[in-house]
Amino acid sequence: MGRIHTLPMSVVNRIAAGEVVERPASIVKELLENALDAGPTRIDVTLEQGGVALVRVVDDGCGMEADDLPLAVAPHATSKLRVAEDLERIGTLGFRGEALASIGEVSRLVIRSRPAGGAGATLEVDGGRMGEVVPEGCAVGTTVEVRQVFGNVPARRAFLRAPQTEWSHATEAFVRTALAHPGVAFTLTHNGRLVHDLPAVTVWRERIGGLFGTKMAERLIEVEASDGEIRLAGLVGRPADDQASGRLQHLFVAGRPFRDRSILHAAQEAYRGLLLTGRQPIVFLQFELPPDAVDVNVHPAKMEVRFRDPQRLYRLVLSSLRSKFLESDMGTSLRPPTPWDAPRAEPAPSPPLFVNDAFPLPAAAVPAHRPAMAARTTTGPVPGIASPAEKTSLPMAAETRLRDEERAVQMLNRYLVVEQADGIEVIDQHALHERVLFEQLKASVNEGRLEVQPLLIPEQVDLAPAELELVTEYAAALQKAGMRVEPFGGSTVIVSSKPVLVGKASAAGIVREVVDRLVAAAPAAEPAMLVEEVLHGLACRAAIKAGDPLSQQEVEALLRDRRSVQDSHHCPHGRPTSLVLSRQELDRQFRRI
Repeated sequence: MGRIHTLPMSVVNRIAAGEVVERPASIVKELLENALDAGPTRIDVTLEQGGVALVRVVDDGCGMEADDLPLAVAPHATSKLRVAEDLERIGTLGFRGEALASIGEVSRLVIRSRPAGGAGATLEVDGGRMGEVVPEGCAVGTTVEVRQVFGNVPARRAFLRAPQTEWSHATEAFVRTALAHPGVAFTLTHNGRLVHDLPAVTVWRERIGGLFGTKMAERLIEVEASDGEIRLAGLVGRPADDQASGRLQHLFVAGRPFRDRSILHAAQEAYRGLLLTGRQPIVFLQFELPPDAVDVNVHPAKMEVRFRDPQRLYRLVLSSLRSKFLESDMGTSLRPPTPWDAPRAEPAPSPPLFVNDAFPLPAAAVPAHRPAMAARTTTGPVPGIASPAEKTSLPMAAETRLRDEERAVQMLNRYLVVEQADGIEVIDQHALHERVLFEQLKASVNEGRLEVQPLLIPEQVDLAPAELELVTEYAAALQKAGMRVEPFGGSTVIVSSKPVLVGKASAAGIVREVVDRLVAAAPAAEPAMLVEEVLHGLACRAAIKAGDPLSQQEVEALLRDRRSVQDSHHCPHGRPTSLVLSRQELDRQFRRI
């Protein structure tokens, strides 16, 4: 007997399920695509325990006849394709005919559907075993319920993460789909709580605002360009609104979200010189191409696409974004703010300080005293330090003798050049100050002596519903880091305190920076690590920026504080804070040796 044999269909389906269904988020994505192909005006998504216990998707689309239900859950059965040539002009989201069959193989799947003018019916599939089609009264459209994900595949279920982690992935799938289809109304409910309620809109900016906050959406810049039959339209962020991560970078083609490193690299290049290293721009871009210019049938998950001429898209993105930034009437509004942009105001009287409770963090060698270099922002000078307006008689490159053997000069308003005994050291002022502030904050939290400043007038912050849920869940970590954040109604929170060490840094800006970091770190992080992420956000937002001119006293304070930090060679993100050029290396570059 030969060694080669045909696999049983149940094994084939489980192999396909392994490609299509990675986690509950995969189910959310597949069911949403099927619902959208039915031409609905509204889609309601309900999740329990991040989708592990339940994923329910309800649409008011065209529905299915009772006879179609068994075929809908059969492998490679679809209404989207007829002949092989259809693969070259795909106009729907779902077309492979694998999703429902794969989902039914690894869960308990129930479909209820009724077409307009027809009768309703229901079908249940449990671990690949199909039941009978049963008549049932229901609304026009389709409801798909998925329960006990991987319940019959213990090995796969063991690899699922905590419900909060699975929820994070599932809501990301929902957000991408809702962004791609603003003309359809969406709701998302998790564990009985309404997280998103998005009405159908005709303006993409409004859908972005509904997901990520109206204030952020209103600041976005419209971009539009074309190259022959290729059209680009989108909204991008101002450099001043940069992010710690790329979570606000979304690409779409023909209503389909996709990932593409090359296009995102083009966007990053367009911001070159406008963002600090490691910071990410806000990017929402839509592409329109002829169907035969893009292949969406690259991977079962359909997040990868292949373009016939990727370099053409790269050039289009880079040139359109860069030209927008260089427009003469937008130059001032686009460049990062500098200290002389904002009017100076006398600081308000400070309320009394209180000391936050201790919270254990990984130990680090940090100063026991509060160093002189405090936080600095564009709204005012460091407390007790001369402001740029008070030092007009000083040259822009302030020179100071720190010790007999060390001199420092600020260059280009972003680097400090320090003379050493056998060479020079070039310091990134933002990276160094960020490290100093982070170590100060961490030491204060570790030792239970974090000085917290109650705000006379609490600041309001409008968050997206998913961000509000995150802030609410991790309010304790925020408070341990000196940030008291409380719900204020709707998706608004109020910030009533912040650490003294962050100086005049905006509490609202800090919250947005911290939320951006928690989105990536929270699902798998321990409480202590969450507090560290909050402190990273505090330090990054409050540190002096590239472009800030420093007074003689500020240069002295920053270099003095550096000596009290054990690892002053890297910022909290791992970027180097300084580069050293030896005299020998300089002599070699100038061909002296």
